[in-house]
Amino acid sequence: MPGFLSAHGFDPGPTQRPQLAGALSGMIATVPAIAILYAFGSLSVEARVLGLSDPLTVAAGVPVMAAAGALYGRLFGRAANGVRGGWVFGMAFGFALWAAGAVMILPLASGGRAPAGESAIGVFLSLIAWGAALGGVHPHVHRPLHTSLETASRGADVGPSAAAKVRPR
Repeated sequence: MPGFLSAHGFDPGPTQRPQLAGALSGMIATVPAIAILYAFGSLSVEARVLGLSDPLTVAAGVPVMAAAGALYGRLFGRAANGVRGGWVFGMAFGFALWAAGAVMILPLASGGRAPAGESAIGVFLSLIAWGAALGGVHPHVHRPLHTSLETASRGADVGPSAAAKVRPR
């Protein structure tokens, strides 16, 4: 996978903050996901499976999806910044989260209980929509988070100070 992504210039530059942008994008992307969960009745089912109230399930889910968004920013690097194709990477990532989280981890964490029927479809669609929103929003959130080259060059890891490390005598 990194070989494919290197065609886009995989490694983020020193002025980029993909994890922060991913975390913020992940939180923004929870809005359509929660709407889908609510529309399918999946939110109540997930709350019962986890033994939480609906608001507490949402409150617990937002930081989890922010962490997942940060992971998205880290894994996809510069490829996540694609305005035209970012939503595809996001949907693929959302599918992977559904396969790993809703299909494997949730039943393990809840003693074998998991959403079924229409609520399971809602969980699937919410994660796909979350991923599409994440990938669509990420480039627009990431762009304003870049620091200028002048600011970044003052740091020890960029610019003249990175090339000429001062050695203690």
